[in-house]
Amino acid sequence: MADHKEYWSTTGDQGTIKISEDVVATIAALTTAETEGVSGLCSSLSSELAGLLGKKNMTKGVRVEFVGEDAVMLEIAFLAKFGSPIREVARAVQENVRSSVKSMTGLETTAVNVHVGGVTFEAPQPQQPAEAGS
Repeated sequence: MADHKEYWSTTGDQGTIKISEDVVATIAALTTAETEGVSGLCSSLSSELAGLLGKKNMTKGVRVEFVGEDAVMLEIAFLAKFGSPIREVARAVQENVRSSVKSMTGLETTAVNVHVGGVTFEAPQPQQPAEAGS
């Protein structure tokens, strides 16, 4: 396993279990993208700067930090769909991510901080030309 990644690990009578920060980030990213009112993930300015400075734990608009024995803190940056109630969407992201991370990894979340980085608009649909000879 790569040395540059953070892992949550535990050792039991049957051996060791390790969960990569990338696993938690992927769960959070997919859960966020599937939440109603979210149009996609985005990189926040702080994550772009951290990437330039060589900081780790920054992928797909999600930052993961393992805290304590069985807990994780998440920061998620996403784009909201125009017309969506942004505060409700942000709360839904927090609840959905917290639930998904817990059910898939068993880890508690100490915080799910969300950053709405912008609003997206749907592209206008091209109109169909009227049929000739009608």
